[in-house]
Amino acid sequence: MVHLYKELQPADHFEISLPHMLSTNERQLLTLFYQPLTGPEPISLYLTLWAEGEDVHTGSLTHYYLMSVLNMPIGKVFEARIALEAIGLLRTWRKDEHDNRVFIYELIRPLEAHTFFQDPLLSMFLFSKIGEQAYRKLRKRFVKPLKKDHYTDVSRSFIDVYKPIHTNVPKELMGEDQSIQSQGYPFYFEQFDFNLLMSGLSEQLIPSSSISLEVKETIAKLAFLYHLSPLDMQKVVILALDENMHIHSDKLRKAAADYYKLTISKDAPKLEKTFAKREVPTNVKLSKEQERQHYLETTPPIQVLRDINQGKEPLASSVKLAEDLIMKHGMPVGVVNVLLEYVMLTTDMKLPKNYVERIADHWMRKNLKTAKEAMELARTERDKYTAWKNENEKKTTGTKSNTGGYKKQPRASKEIVPEWFDKRNEKSVSETPDAAKQKEYEERRKKLLEALGQEDQEVN
Repeated sequence: MVHLYKELQPADHFEISLPHMLSTNERQLLTLFYQPLTGPEPISLYLTLWAEGEDVHTGSLTHYYLMSVLNMPIGKVFEARIALEAIGLLRTWRKDEHDNRVFIYELIRPLEAHTFFQDPLLSMFLFSKIGEQAYRKLRKRFVKPLKKDHYTDVSRSFIDVYKPIHTNVPKELMGEDQSIQSQGYPFYFEQFDFNLLMSGLSEQLIPSSSISLEVKETIAKLAFLYHLSPLDMQKVVILALDENMHIHSDKLRKAAADYYKLTISKDAPKLEKTFAKREVPTNVKLSKEQERQHYLETTPPIQVLRDINQGKEPLASSVKLAEDLIMKHGMPVGVVNVLLEYVMLTTDMKLPKNYVERIADHWMRKNLKTAKEAMELARTERDKYTAWKNENEKKTTGTKSNTGGYKKQPRASKEIVPEWFDKRNEKSVSETPDAAKQKEYEERRKKLLEALGQEDQEVN
């Protein structure tokens, strides 16, 4: 998958295009049919976009807003978005404007229950997720079959009832809106080799005219689901022929399932996301430094500020400073988190605005994209940043700063992980620490300074 910063950033804006009057029944379909397939996060994104789209006063929003509402890092928001796109619940349109990107999120109605169960991929995907008993219960609840035995379909088609009359209607008014498509999800059945399929089937046995567009799509989906070649699908098509030598989608699905059980496996096939992260082997243990990098890369800045401050809520000015770096200047979240941590640990838990912005300007010109890059640069440029910091200090001769894990060090040296990182999940007993706790904190801080060979100091 491409780098996330090329696809989506918190500062990117979006607008919402909503189908008229999504119903309560469709909410049930989202919860019971689609959520087992995608997981809860994509459905939470869909419902959030739905709620915002119903507000006629909602204008352009930023993805930072979605991160706050959903409590997700930008990477999770992106994964939720593409999961909705793949399952047919969202279409995304993008426009690039210089260094900015603007999106339109077009929400698509969920498939009706009957159509969902008729689709070989979606129905099998759901079956593999919830099991046979729950699947049968869901089908019984939402699909009420009509008893059509001994009945003949006598419905007239459109061309049986209407005929065209030539009028001088302008082309732009002929309704050629490419955004209006048949309901479904994007599946490119052209990737299946139909020429090879047809080359092994007799025209007398199966006329090519009987392979309709609907049948073609079913064949391609079944081949994808069961991992069958065109030669395998020849046998499936022959098994699916009815007494009149016609092909129907229902018989195709049953024939493919039977063929799969006989030749490959009795267990139902499963689908997994192509971008799903592989499980880290249990014998591979991440170092504290690697854990810290991952944390800074995936955690919202406001939570990082809380954790550094021992669980207490940060001031609004600190939150605004972090948001401005992301929203106004387009800095990646991981880079902003490293910047906040670095400045707070080197300035006795302060966030001097001028000092933060000066380092931020340097990092933007360096085009940093990840927390790891920012941490490495903070170490290599420590002397330069110390000089910048000293310009803001009340002069104290001979002082040095606490670098909290950013001390310039050889590659093979031991990693220094700030104490706050190990204590980030501990809950504060009280909002206002007493004098004893404050004294204990000062002693710990001085010990860290001594371990780094540095002295205490103040910064404005």
